[in-house]
Amino acid sequence: MHGVKISYLIEHPEYIPQLARWLFEHWGSILGEETPEARIKKLKAHMNRDELPIAWVAHANGQLLGTAALRVDDLEGREDLTPWLGGVFVGAHFRRRVLVPRSVPRSRKGAWSRGIQTFYLFTLDKQAWYARLGWTLLGPCVWQQRPGDIMCKQLQAF
Repeated sequence: MHGVKISYLIEHPEYIPQLARWLFEHWGSILGEETPEARIKKLKAHMNRDELPIAWVAHANGQLLGTAALRVDDLEGREDLTPWLGGVFVGAHFRRRVLVPRSVPRSRKGAWSRGIQTFYLFTLDKQAWYARLGWTLLGPCVWQQRPGDIMCKQLQAF
């Protein structure tokens, strides 16, 4: 896809309603959210540039494509690991296209400048995809009573 840009969510608040709908439809039942408004509140908390949590949006020609966030913690019981890449989501019509990997250099550079050398994430079913992107399996986890895996990625100097 041509013209893809990665921006901080705070620079594009107009995407919040659609992000809230997408994320609510995808994870709302797992998280027990009853309306997209609960997700809007969470997204607004990610409208930062210089402190966690930070969210980015992938967009092209005024169209929202996806999102990802960097958070202090993202998995209950594993607060010892920080920071976490989370909330990674690509709109259904844009999947199977290289979007999320484009956001990683920007988030990596920001993390490196803060002295962060390792990212963490958990996934329920995308282990092979993240492994292809250079993530390493750290161990099993449970999120919302569902089995998954914690993965990590060592950052390189810029």
